[in-house]
Amino acid sequence: MQYRKLGRTDLDVSVICLGTMTWGRQNNEAEGHEQMDYALEQGVNFFDTAEMYAVPPTPDTYGKTEEIIGTWFAEKKNRDQVILATKVAGPGLGWVRDGHAKIDRQNIMEAVEGSLKRLQTDYIDLYQLHWPNRGSYHFSQQWKYGPKFNREHVEANFIEVLETLDELIKQGKIRHIGLSDESEWGTMKYLQLSEKHDLPRMQSVQNEYSLLCRLFEPGFGELAIAEECGLLAWSPLATGMLSGKYLEGARPKGSRWTLSSGTMARDTKEANAAVKAYMDVAVKHGLDVCQMALAFVNMQAFVTSNIIGATTMEQLKTNIASIDLDLNEDVLADIEAVRRQYPMPF
Repeated sequence: MQYRKLGRTDLDVSVICLGTMTWGRQNNEAEGHEQMDYALEQGVNFFDTAEMYAVPPTPDTYGKTEEIIGTWFAEKKNRDQVILATKVAGPGLGWVRDGHAKIDRQNIMEAVEGSLKRLQTDYIDLYQLHWPNRGSYHFSQQWKYGPKFNREHVEANFIEVLETLDELIKQGKIRHIGLSDESEWGTMKYLQLSEKHDLPRMQSVQNEYSLLCRLFEPGFGELAIAEECGLLAWSPLATGMLSGKYLEGARPKGSRWTLSSGTMARDTKEANAAVKAYMDVAVKHGLDVCQMALAFVNMQAFVTSNIIGATTMEQLKTNIASIDLDLNEDVLADIEAVRRQYPMPF
C-alpha cells in the first residue's frame, strides 16, 4: 500500500480509501465486516462514510452504514488502526433532522453526536461537510447549476461552521475537517477565512473524479496542490459504469442503478461510447478496465486518496490491487485520446 499526508496534518492515509456506502442496503453487516477485515489486512487504513449512508439513501437506511462500522469497532477493538472519515448531511433529505438538515452550528452539533454513537467511538479523524447549503454542481448537476447566493450570508455561515468545528476539535470529538462536493470558490473561501480568523483548516475536499468525470482538472487540481488540500476522489468508476456492466441498457440485479429512482443522468449515448472506448484501451494493453481506471486516479498529483467501493469481495480485491498497477506512456496516450473525443460525456 502507498500512503500520502492528509492535507497539512500528521496523518498518513492510504491512497486507497475504503468506501462504505453500500453497507446497510446492498451489503449486510457480515459483508461489511468482511470488507473491513480484508482492507485493513491489505494496508488500507482510511475508511470513509457519512451519516446519510447507505446509498441510494432512504429513511430506513439512514445511519445504517455507520452502525455497521460501529459494531466492527466494538468487536475488533481496533479503532486506533483506522483513520475514520464521516460527513454531516447538507439540506434536501426530508428524513434527516425532520427535513431541517443543513450545514450550521445546530445541525453539526446534533450530527456529530449521532455519528459518534452509531460508530461506537469517541472521536472522528476527519469530519466533512457533505455538500454546501447553497447547492452544488456535483451529483450530475453540472449542466444546470448556476451560483445564486448572498456572499455576505454565505461567508457568515462559513465562519459559524468553522467556529463550531473548532469547538468540537477542542472537545476532542473530531481531529480534522474537510469539504465534500464543494466548488473552487467555496474551498478557497474556507481556507481564507480559516487563516484570517485563526480557525481550523480544511484538509481535503471529497469530489467526484474518474475517467468519465474530470471536472476537477485543471483549476481545482492546481488549488489542491498549491494549498495542500487534496482530493478524496469519490466514484472513481463512475458508479460502476466504467466496468461496462450497464452498457446497452443492462441492469444487473441488485446493482446500484436498479435501486436508484428516476433517470440515470450518467446513462447517455456519449458516456456509453466513452466506456466502450476505455474498455478497448484496457483490452489493447492487457489490463482490467476497472484497475486501469482506478490506477489513473491513484497517479494524479492532486489526489490524496481514491475512495473505492465494492459489493463483492472479488470486486474489493481487484480494486485494492489497483495500487500495484503503473500505467505506462502508451496507455496514458490512449486514455488521453478517448478523453479528447468524450471530454464531458454525462
